[in-house]
Amino acid sequence: MNFWIVQALNGLQLSMLLFLLSIGLTVIFGLMHFVNLAHGALYALGAYVGVSAFALTGMYWGAFLLAPIAVALAGVVLYLGLIRRMRKAGPMNQVLVTFGLIFVLLDITRIIWGDLALSIPEPQLFTGRSEVLGVAYPTYRLFIIGLGLTVMAGLWVLLSRTQIGAMIRAGVDNDQMAACLGINVERLFFIVFCIGCALAGLAGAVAAPVLSVTPSMGTQLLIPVLIVVVIGGLGSLKGAIAGSLLVGFIQTFGAVLAPQLASIAIYALLAAVLIFRPAGLFPAKA
Repeated sequence: MNFWIVQALNGLQLSMLLFLLSIGLTVIFGLMHFVNLAHGALYALGAYVGVSAFALTGMYWGAFLLAPIAVALAGVVLYLGLIRRMRKAGPMNQVLVTFGLIFVLLDITRIIWGDLALSIPEPQLFTGRSEVLGVAYPTYRLFIIGLGLTVMAGLWVLLSRTQIGAMIRAGVDNDQMAACLGINVERLFFIVFCIGCALAGLAGAVAAPVLSVTPSMGTQLLIPVLIVVVIGGLGSLKGAIAGSLLVGFIQTFGAVLAPQLASIAIYALLAAVLIFRPAGLFPAKA
């Protein structure tokens, strides 16, 4: 029984990390119709900025606060210098340019931080283990779960209960009609893109004490995150939640129950969803 509880918590922790990455990407896809493959590289950049912030401040919370801010600023530079110009260029050009950005950002991280794996120690507040349902589980991983659930709840309130959330949902449904109603869609695009970048940076800082910080960490998570987005549906908070939970639990339990099949399990799920629900499980658009 304890084994299943631990695996369920591991699956939930991975799901929350995938959610922090996928929600920014799925809203950018749904609202801006922009294929940003460099999202994973921004996640790696957030982890490296977190390492440097910890070295400067000596505190985990310095990394926790500065990483999303730094990556959001990097998002501002990318948006004004490149993304805005590429929005009307078509999906294939967007894929090629952002695919190239992956390698540009990867080489930048190598030049600044090198190839050696780095890490951040856990904050003193969340060191050790806590008891959950009679099982001792790392407290920091519980913090990741709690953070993911908090961000999830905050985004639900933002998107469903506020005026800016209504404007985002209107832009996802029909950006041209939203512009006709007086919504500044361009400014909305910019805000959403920066929020998505900040969440990627936050995910990087949060993952740094758990995973090795390497230049390739962004590309390692990019495929699972894209699968989450496709399974859940573009522009949908509910879809990002469902997709993250499905992929996180399939990867976690698959690695334990059927290691030889774990690597193809999420692709089998992806194929099934594309066959029976091509728009995803909970798409924002019909």
